[in-house]
Amino acid sequence: MFSKIKNDFPAGLVVFLVALPLCLGVALASGAPLLSGVISGIIGGIVVGILSQSHTSVSGPAAGLAAVVLSAITKLGPFDVFLLAVVLAGVIQLIMGLAKSGFIANYIPSNVIKGLLAAIGIILILKQIPHAVGFDRDAENDFVFLQQDGENTFSELLNIFTYFSWGAIIISSLSILVMLYWDKTPMKKFKFFPASLFVVFLGVFLNFIFKTYFPTLYISSEHLVNIPPIKSVSSLITLPAFHSIGNYQVWIVAFTIAIIASLETLLNLEAVENMDPYKRQASPNRELVAQGIGNIVSGLIGGIPITSVIVRSSVNINAGAETKLSAILHGVFLTISVLLLSPFLNLIPLAALASILLLTGYKLAKVSLFVEMYKKGQNQFIPFLLTIIAIIFTDLLIGVLLGLLISIFYLLKNNYRNPFVIEKETLHIDETIRIELPNQVSFLNKASIKTTLWAIPNGSKVIIDATYCDFIDDDILEIIQDYKTTVSVSKSIKLNVIGLKQHYKLDDHIQFINVLDKATQQKLQPNEVVQILKNGNERFVSGKWTNKYLKHQINATSFGQNPIAVVLSCIDSRTTTEHIFDLGLGDIFSIRIAGNILNDDILGSMEYATKFVGTKLIVVLGHTKCGAIGAACNHVQMEHITILLDKVKPAIEKASHVLEKSTDALFVRKVTEFNIHLTMERIRKESSTIATLEQEGKVKLIGGLYDIETGIVTFYV
Repeated sequence: MFSKIKNDFPAGLVVFLVALPLCLGVALASGAPLLSGVISGIIGGIVVGILSQSHTSVSGPAAGLAAVVLSAITKLGPFDVFLLAVVLAGVIQLIMGLAKSGFIANYIPSNVIKGLLAAIGIILILKQIPHAVGFDRDAENDFVFLQQDGENTFSELLNIFTYFSWGAIIISSLSILVMLYWDKTPMKKFKFFPASLFVVFLGVFLNFIFKTYFPTLYISSEHLVNIPPIKSVSSLITLPAFHSIGNYQVWIVAFTIAIIASLETLLNLEAVENMDPYKRQASPNRELVAQGIGNIVSGLIGGIPITSVIVRSSVNINAGAETKLSAILHGVFLTISVLLLSPFLNLIPLAALASILLLTGYKLAKVSLFVEMYKKGQNQFIPFLLTIIAIIFTDLLIGVLLGLLISIFYLLKNNYRNPFVIEKETLHIDETIRIELPNQVSFLNKASIKTTLWAIPNGSKVIIDATYCDFIDDDILEIIQDYKTTVSVSKSIKLNVIGLKQHYKLDDHIQFINVLDKATQQKLQPNEVVQILKNGNERFVSGKWTNKYLKHQINATSFGQNPIAVVLSCIDSRTTTEHIFDLGLGDIFSIRIAGNILNDDILGSMEYATKFVGTKLIVVLGHTKCGAIGAACNHVQMEHITILLDKVKPAIEKASHVLEKSTDALFVRKVTEFNIHLTMERIRKESSTIATLEQEGKVKLIGGLYDIETGIVTFYV
């Protein structure tokens, strides 16, 4: 806890030193009484700091809100009437926070947030250059492109060549060098005394040296912080005009301030979370509640509206702040300074503060950020870049809104592409087009889904699978309904719609089931059946299993069976044949026995399957690490187990001619392979029915080895 206080104390002090002239500047820019900006800074720092969760820096309005304040004061006239609007704006923000309206912050794209940060950084650099060279004709908080003095951001830069102060240039240059190389000096160990705080003292000291020894370099009062003297505390307080509460103009101003201040706060909160080295999250709803209470208090005692400000927040983070204590201390320092320290603060050169903000701007708008965004592609880079340009030439809100519009354009463009998975499944000999809808399907996907469905060829089999959908927009449901009732009928398309939830008011629709019928079974050739098994095993290994719709297959197969293969496999629990080959009900005869050995009953079953049912393929399927084969190699003796395992002895004897007789894994695998081949030989030798069918090409006999570690089946033809 002490380490955090050590970091937050100097951070709060630095933010206070940067914020004080800005608080005064925003009051002057908006036409409010001079110290109303400081009052809002005090309330923002202390009240909002205590109530909020974040360590953003809160003070008077940013540039966009300052323009609203100026317009509102002009429209409402007396300042006390404007204060009533501030109080009402705070009430509105409080209600928004309690109603949990802060969720809108989660829908602001990261490229727009990064564009906001970069734009603020560029504006800081452009706006602070004149102050760094001693050309201070514009207000310290005048961050808009078109300034109140008739100049703009770029023309103001040209004016510095007509007037500048060498003393200011020396102070700002040395200050920048100090902050750049501070971490390479022993002073970096003293976290309690950061470089930015040293720069403030350095500026005061150098100006004192100039005054004493180099009068021509001395920076005069118009280039220093200027806090007016306070005659009494009561002179700071102005009460709102509650008698004007029925004035509809007051309510319009209140809603305007509440909306703009809330949007700026939520934007800055997102931006600060991106800058936070600990990547913490604060509740946007609690932030709105805190801001609302802060604005109520500020309006009640004569302050202008408050909002979180990215400039001071970034300074706060760069100064090493770890908790909201820094924001609270910022307000405490503002209070103390206004009451006691204004003579000392008025000695601080604006050039020293400008150097701090120049470095802050550089950190917000590094070249590496532009390179990073460019590499992410145009859908990220263009909204990012246009957000920056718009903020520089207009203001924060217009820039962010433009960035959002461009991002929405790319969102619509991307959603026009297939938001779903289209797969063509070849089961048996029929091809089925399966369209798997994603978790969320909105009206944004309407065009792509409709285009895809309407382009499906006549006579196709189509499955629209909504099993994994949690939400389907009514527009999409309407398209599915039209396709089911009209388009699929006119194009002779067999359509299955599955996975629909009850609240969609649209039921599953089943027109076909992919199970084997007699005609399909008879059309298949043995080699085609082998390929079906190979394809199924590939899907099994890759995890791309087909949907079986077993509930519907139960009904479809209840009228008869027409399997394509008979598989003799082991009883091992890891070798479920239907899973290994990605098959459904009615696709195969499955014979399972330990060690996939052969006896008369099994041979009779194979003859029945091939001769009378029409099965085209016999597979003898062994597997690695077979317990039965291992037991036979270990000569296990026990009642009926002995009789069963004796049938593996021929394979053991044959393997011993190739490898030294053993019970290790390599020998057991070799026995398994020989057991498969010997079983195939016995089938041909002991069943003339199967041998004849194989010679006629009506049946094929193959072997296979299933690897229980990889899931891959190696076939022996």
